[in-house]
Amino acid sequence: MILRQPHRRNPSLFLFFATTTATIAVASIAILTRTPILASAFRSLPPRTHRGIAGSSSSSNSASFSSSTQTDNAMSSSASASTLPSDGEVTVPHLSPSTLRSLVSYAVSYGAAHGLQVSVKHPSSSSSSSHVIAPISLLPQAYPSPLFHRAISLARPFNLLVDRIGRDGEFLKTTLRGAREVDPFTGKLSELYERIYSGGAEEERGKFAKTADRLGIHRSDYMLHRPPSSSSSSGGYELKQVELNTIASSFAGLAERVADLHGFLTERLRDEGTLDAFLEENESAVSGSSPREDDREDDGDRRKRGVPRSPAMTRLPSAMALAHERYRRRYLSSSSDERPASVRPVVLFVVQPGETNTVDQRLLEFRLWEDHGIGVVRLSLAEVYRRVRLDETDGRLLLGDDGEDDNENENDEMENMETTSERNVIQREITVVYFRAGYAPTDYPSGYDTSPDDDATGIEWLARERLERSRAAKCPSLGYHLAGCKKVQQELARPGVLERFFPNDDREETPVVPLLRSAFAGLYALGADADEGDLDAVRDVLFREGEGRYVLKPQREGGGYNFYGKELAKKLRQHCTVVDEDGDGKQNIVLGNALSEFILMERLFPPQQRAILLRNGIVEGSGMTISELGCFGTIVASAEGEVVHNEYAGFLLRTKFSGVDEGGVASGFATLSSPYLC
Repeated sequence: MILRQPHRRNPSLFLFFATTTATIAVASIAILTRTPILASAFRSLPPRTHRGIAGSSSSSNSASFSSSTQTDNAMSSSASASTLPSDGEVTVPHLSPSTLRSLVSYAVSYGAAHGLQVSVKHPSSSSSSSHVIAPISLLPQAYPSPLFHRAISLARPFNLLVDRIGRDGEFLKTTLRGAREVDPFTGKLSELYERIYSGGAEEERGKFAKTADRLGIHRSDYMLHRPPSSSSSSGGYELKQVELNTIASSFAGLAERVADLHGFLTERLRDEGTLDAFLEENESAVSGSSPREDDREDDGDRRKRGVPRSPAMTRLPSAMALAHERYRRRYLSSSSDERPASVRPVVLFVVQPGETNTVDQRLLEFRLWEDHGIGVVRLSLAEVYRRVRLDETDGRLLLGDDGEDDNENENDEMENMETTSERNVIQREITVVYFRAGYAPTDYPSGYDTSPDDDATGIEWLARERLERSRAAKCPSLGYHLAGCKKVQQELARPGVLERFFPNDDREETPVVPLLRSAFAGLYALGADADEGDLDAVRDVLFREGEGRYVLKPQREGGGYNFYGKELAKKLRQHCTVVDEDGDGKQNIVLGNALSEFILMERLFPPQQRAILLRNGIVEGSGMTISELGCFGTIVASAEGEVVHNEYAGFLLRTKFSGVDEGGVASGFATLSSPYLC
C-alpha cells in the first residue's frame, strides 16, 4: 500500500480553484432543492432512465452503475435510507449531528482547496460557469484488502490483452461481424479500423498510422459479487469484472482527490473515535462479521487499514509524457529532418462541446505541464475538422487557427495570447491524441455520411479518421477502442479464447490466463455465434423467470442503454422465436438478427453498505448503497508490438443508493467515493 504523505501543493491549481471558494457557499444555498449536477459532468454516471441508471439494476428498488448489478441484502432492509426529522436535518446512525456537520465542513473546504469540483453552467449564461464540490460519498466504503490488491494485479494483464486484441484485425472482424451489421456506430468504427490498418486496396491510407505508438489509459471496473444462493453469514465475496473501458476512462483526477479527502477525514478524526462504529458496520457487510478486537491495529500498526493513496495523477501523466517524448525523439530531435526551432510539440485533448467535467481533465493537463513541461490543446471533433491538418507527405498533425474567437471549450487559453507573428513562425505539431470524446454516437452529431459532396455532414467522423491516420500516438487507437466493446468482452469469456492472446501462458512462471478468467462473470452471445449455453441463458429468462439474474447490454460506452428485469424479458421476447419443442421438452429458440448488437451478462450481487451522499455541498441523505471499483492501467507500445511501459495507475470507487425506484431524481445519481481497506 502506498503510504500517505503530505499532499504536494501545486501553485497553478491553487490559483485556478481559490477563486471558487466563495462561490461554493452561494451555490450551496441556491441549490437547496438538490437540483442534480448536469449528467454530462459524468460520462459514466448519466441520469436514470426508464431502463435504470448507466447500466444499473433498478428493478426491485435497487440501483447501481454502468454494470450488471443487483443489490445483496447483506444488511437489514430496515437500514435503508435515513429519514429527515422535523427540523429537516439528516440523521445518520453511529454519527452525532456535530460529527456530521464537521465532516461536511471539512469536505466542502477540502474540495475548494484541492480541486475536488465540477463545473456548473449558469442558467442565465451559457458562456459562464462556476464550480461546486463534486458529488461524493462523505466517508469511504469498506473493501476487502485482498480483493483490492487482486484488482490492482489485473491491471497489467488487461493492458497487454487490449494491446494484443487491438492488433488482431481478424479477431475483431470475426467477433464484431454481427454487431456491426445492426449497429451503425460499431460498424463505422470497424470500417475505419479496417481501412486504416488492414491493408488491401486502401493500404496507403494507413501507412503513417501503422508506424505510430499506441497509448492506452484503461479502466477495468469490478464489483464484489456473492451469488444469492451463498450464505449471508460469512464474507465469501469474489471480484468480478463489470466492463473494461478503453476510451475516455474518466475520474482519475477527481478520484485521487476523494481518496485524499477520505484519508484526511479518517485519520484526522480517528483519535476521537467518532467514526469507529460507522466504519465497523460497513466492514461487517463485506466480511460477514464485526471486526474482532484482536484484529484492530494498535497505534504502532495503523497502516494495515485505511484509505490507500491513488497514484493516478503521477502515473497517467507519466505514460502520456513517455508517448510524447518518444514522438519528439523520433521526429523532432536535432538528428531528424525537422527544424526543432520552428516546431512546438503539443498534446491534443479531444473533448465534448460544453464539457462540465473539466476539472478532472484539467488536473491531468496541469500535471503534464508542471511535471513534464508539456502543453495541452483542447478541441472538439468539429474543431479538429476545422483546425487540424494532416500532412499527407509525412503524417504530421499540424494545428492551425480557424480565425474564430470561439473559446467554447476553454481551448488553450495560453495559445490565444500568442501574437500573429509568433503563429507564423511556430508550428504546433500534435504528438499525442487523447480522446475524452468520441465514444458514443452523440459525439458525431453531423451523421455518418462522409461523402465529399456535402461539407456539412460527417465532419466528426472525418476528423476522427484524420487523427487516426497520422503518425501521432493515439489514446486510444481504433484497435484499442474496439477491444473495449461488450461483444469482445463476451467472446473473451469463451473457453480457449484468452489463450489466443497468451499462447505460451502455461509455460510462464506466473500465468495470467487463470487470473484474467477468474474475474469474468457469466457472459452470453445473442448473435449467429450463440451456442447451446448461450441459448440456455435466454431460456432461463423467458421460461424460468430468470430475468432478475441477467442484464442485456449493447455495444455502448457511457451507460444508460442497458435492459433489466421485465424490460429485459420484453426485449428478448420481441426478437426471439420459439419453435416446436423437441421430444425431450426443451424449447428451441431462434434469435432475431436485432439481438446481435447485445450480449447477455450475469447480474452481480454486491454488498450493501451505509453511506452519506453529498451533492452540491449538501447532505443529500444517508442510506444503504452499493459500490463499484475501477482500476486504471497505462500502456505504451510501439507499432511493432514492443511494450515499453505497462503499469497499474490508480483507482476510483463509485457509490450509489441501492433503494431508488426507477426514474428517480437527484438521489439516482452516483457519487465518487474511495475504498477503506479492511
